[in-house]
Amino acid sequence: MGALLYVVLGWFIREVVLKFVILAAIFAVLVIVVPMAANQLAPFIGTTSLSGLFNAVPDSMYFFFYFFKLDVGLPLVISALVGRFLIRRLPVIG
Repeated sequence: MGALLYVVLGWFIREVVLKFVILAAIFAVLVIVVPMAANQLAPFIGTTSLSGLFNAVPDSMYFFFYFFKLDVGLPLVISALVGRFLIRRLPVIG
């Protein structure tokens, strides 16, 4: 019984807890790095936020942006792509 518990506990720590800690660290890095990268790119773009870019769009295009909810979806897609890039670089996760 003790050996079975040892094997199950070892598997749980190795597979579940370790991956949770790694993914939580990636999430924390994304929360910190993405706004810093946006601030570094702001002088080249000419604005400090994504909402500032949407304010520069003409009204005829803004209708389609609002219809497709790009103001919500675009930051989600960018964060997901950065997260996927970071996760694929980890040999433990793949």
